[in-house]
Amino acid sequence: MIITIKNVLSNPTLKQVQDLLNTSDFIDGKLSAGKTASSVKNNEELSLQSPLHQQLNNLVMAELVKHPQYQAAVLPSKVATAFYSRYSKGMSYGVHVDDAVMGPLSGRYRTDVSSTVFLNAPDEYEGGELRIYNANGYDSIKLNAGDAVIYPSGSLHEVTEVIGGHRLVAVSWAQSLVKSAEQRQTLYDLATLRDSLANHIEKLKADQIYANLVRMWSEL
Repeated sequence: MIITIKNVLSNPTLKQVQDLLNTSDFIDGKLSAGKTASSVKNNEELSLQSPLHQQLNNLVMAELVKHPQYQAAVLPSKVATAFYSRYSKGMSYGVHVDDAVMGPLSGRYRTDVSSTVFLNAPDEYEGGELRIYNANGYDSIKLNAGDAVIYPSGSLHEVTEVIGGHRLVAVSWAQSLVKSAEQRQTLYDLATLRDSLANHIEKLKADQIYANLVRMWSEL
């Protein structure tokens, strides 16, 4: 399930985020990559030890996580701190799959859903599309600043080479209350249907079905 979420960040918030990133020191992105991904990863990231990191999370991740569409699609149990990535000319991230389990030993989490929040406009860089592969080929994604995309962490994906300009994104992962991607899709579809119902009795019945499915499928 690939879902785009529009206007996660407002223009004033985006301006704050961009100003902070413009004053930040970036490090080699390979330092945070898994064993396999490090061989195809070529970007820069804000150090997790940067004093700006928490400030950025308060601006970016707080807005993403509370967004009703994110909540409905992900059903988050644990959400990882974001990595703030910059791709300059010639940089890319080759085809890879996200590690199944991330985090320190004291705080491990399963990666069910990946998210990318786009932090600058698509006309500010050439190339740099997020490609998510599927049985029929791939989806190519390059969204407006402030928009986000969520997709299965187990999918093969890549960031194509940036030909010019700079690409700025925030990337994070979530462990869902519902491990199965198919079950999450069913719940998201049901929630969407429920919200479209005008009849009170029908909406109440859909609420009951939704709640009972979450109760049946959730892992706590």
